[in-house]
This record gives sequence, structure tokens and C-alpha cells, in this order.
Amino acid sequence: MSKANSGETRARHGDVLTAISDGMVALLKEFYGRGPTRAKSYYEDDLVVCVLRGGFSRVEQTLLDGGRGAAVIQQRLEFQEVMRGRFDEVIERTTGRPVIGFMSGNQQEPDMMCEVFILGPTDLVDERELPIRPA
Repeated sequence: MSKANSGETRARHGDVLTAISDGMVALLKEFYGRGPTRAKSYYEDDLVVCVLRGGFSRVEQTLLDGGRGAAVIQQRLEFQEVMRGRFDEVIERTTGRPVIGFMSGNQQEPDMMCEVFILGPTDLVDERELPIRPA
């Protein structure tokens, strides 16, 4: 691969990472009322990881201040499951590959959310293990 092609490939990869981060932030801003203050995405082989910082809502911050951190984590997990289809759309649109797995994690100090996507096809999962997706 020539240096020009290598630079072009890196630029395209960078564009995909930016689109993933921007798409995830936009969704959270739209549905949470406030978006993360920072985001960074990683995409290698069949794995996409998006780490998001900041963005506690006023309700969440009030719960945290009141010692109810577990309730904030539970609420975020529930929210992320409801949002899964929308998250998948961002990843599929930007990578051009189907999402076959999704995992989500949160922590409070420092405030971080991590969204992990497994893309198909992959040698991690046999075709027969995948659920049938509506067209």
C-alpha cells in the first residue's frame, strides 16, 4: 500500500470514528436532555467501543448527591437497553456492518459510560447462533 493510500485509509477510519462519537453524543443529547462532554470511539476488526464522559442529568446528580448512586447506574442500564436499536443504527450506518452484540457499562467516579458493539460477520459467533433479524 502506498503512503498516499495509507493516509487515505487512516483519514477514512478517522471519519468513521468521529461519526460514531458524534452520533452517540447526539442520541444521548436528544433523549437525555443533555449530552456527554467528551467522547472517544475505537474500531478494530469486529469491535467498536465508544467511551463517553460527563453528562449526568440534574435528576441523576441529585440522586448521586443523595447517596443513591446505585439507582443512577440501574436507570442508565435500563435506558441503554431501551436505546439499543438507536445505538445499533448509528454503528451500522457508519461502519456498514450489522451489530450482532451490545454491552454497556457505567461508572460514577469519574463519570464514564462505555458502549461496546460486536459487528458481524465475525469468527466469534457461528451464523446459526445469530437471531433472525427482521428485514
